[in-house]
Amino acid sequence: MSDKADFTKNVLPYLAQLEEDEAGPDAAEISRRYGISQERIVMLSRNENPYGASPRVRAALTDVSLHRYPDSRPFLKALSGYTSYPEECLVAGAGMDEIITTICRIFLGAGDKVLIPVPTYNFYGLAVELCGAVPHYQPRLAGFSVDRKIPEGIKMAFLCSPNNPTGNALSEENVRAVVESTESIVFLDEAYAEFAGKSLLKLVREYDNLVVGRTLSKAFGLAGLRLGYAVAPPWIARQYRRVAPLFGISSLSLAAGVAALQDLGWMRECVGKIVAERERMRQSLASAHPSEGNFLYVHTEEKSEVVVERLLCQGIVVRDCSSFPGSGEHCLRVTVGRSEDNDRFMEEFKNANTKLSS
Repeated sequence: MSDKADFTKNVLPYLAQLEEDEAGPDAAEISRRYGISQERIVMLSRNENPYGASPRVRAALTDVSLHRYPDSRPFLKALSGYTSYPEECLVAGAGMDEIITTICRIFLGAGDKVLIPVPTYNFYGLAVELCGAVPHYQPRLAGFSVDRKIPEGIKMAFLCSPNNPTGNALSEENVRAVVESTESIVFLDEAYAEFAGKSLLKLVREYDNLVVGRTLSKAFGLAGLRLGYAVAPPWIARQYRRVAPLFGISSLSLAAGVAALQDLGWMRECVGKIVAERERMRQSLASAHPSEGNFLYVHTEEKSEVVVERLLCQGIVVRDCSSFPGSGEHCLRVTVGRSEDNDRFMEEFKNANTKLSS
């Protein structure tokens, strides 16, 4: 074999141009870069629950048999109680991202067209491209609503409500109109539904082309354990179980999910505090859009990348939204954290958002 053999030619052509996903800087990196102690760093960039998971979760993890393969049935049973859907309509995955990629693998192939109203969660486009399909980005309408009709030739569409990063929830009328306008598959991402206090899960009973994705990463505080699920018509759920890895979710994650769903009081208490802080922050930030998630979409006077860098220098980490297609160069997303962390952000944002004269 030649020493100069080009093994890169074995990469699928449509994967060669994909950009690596970026999680953003962590506290250790920021500490090294700016000389700030990690205790002073405030992470408000990943839409995490600052209060963490129910105490029952940690207790449940001590009883997990690590030498046995995972069994998702207890988790699906707990989900059935939470969602009021039979287990035949429920599927689980290692976080919402695995739910999304698995649904894409079921329905998408090379050249298929997928509608993605923007700005929205960037991972949809990546999941589509991993299948060789083509994302078609469609600008949102006034108030960040979406067009009621899906164009011809679309194989699948993604909706997000409340939408990341803009924070708005779609109306039931808007979602119904979209689903009824097409024979394509519509995926409705409700990762932040608990913070909105409302959901459109009920529509799965009415539409055979609608899948609703949910997660325990946000309101339930299990981001580090990667646990998501979807409610789907039985025919789609059956296809999902054929495609998804049988033991793809760890026993620890499944046990944590069951424990979290058995302590809804903790989740609702966390959500209540986060929503109260969200509204307090919005009243103080004139350029923040209304939100029904656990974050705010904030317009900046200076370019957002500049504002975000200035905040980083002060140990405050938020998300620059210029990497979101359709968001432009003057918006950032800030997670609603604990009261003292939110106060630090709001104080530093006043200085960071000042446009310097040339």
